[in-house]
Amino acid sequence: MTSKGAAMSGIGPVQLLMVEFGPDAKFEGRIVDELAVLESTGQIRVLDLLFVLKEPGGDLVTADYQAEGMGATVAALLGIPSDTLREAEATFPSLSEGNAFGLTLEEIRDLAQQTDPGTAAGCVLLEHRWAKRLREAIRDAGGVPVAEGFLTEEVLESVAAELSAAVARLDEAEEQSHRGRTSGRKTRRS
Repeated sequence: MTSKGAAMSGIGPVQLLMVEFGPDAKFEGRIVDELAVLESTGQIRVLDLLFVLKEPGGDLVTADYQAEGMGATVAALLGIPSDTLREAEATFPSLSEGNAFGLTLEEIRDLAQQTDPGTAAGCVLLEHRWAKRLREAIRDAGGVPVAEGFLTEEVLESVAAELSAAVARLDEAEEQSHRGRTSGRKTRRS
């Protein structure tokens, strides 16, 4: 294992989440609040966070609302030169101071370029701490992940009936298990 591989094995799976916001977006702090809740429960760790704006000419620039010490890793993934980030830090002092699984560096940069001029994008690099042991178990068993991703609402709509049935089945099994524990009887899952 390379020294990079050894260093990366100490963290859980890493995901780049990029969310585009139109000109009428309402930044009320709810997203940051939700990230803080997930982080406080140990489910995730925010490794880096960067807000970028796409200028009418097509250039990506860093936005002036950043978390202290954040942005360098995501900027590198997006192909924003470090001198551009440093210039932004000089203008906006709050900016001061790997590859996402499943996405190549080229794909990440393509995503950034596909944002529409005049829009903003929030890019957060998340470590999924809850999945660290699962990833290790998969690798120890000789498994190699070949795809991953969150399903959109549109995709989920195509399997809504099956998904509802699966959730109902799991909820019922959980309820039976709970009743069995409280009554002292063992139940089995069907």
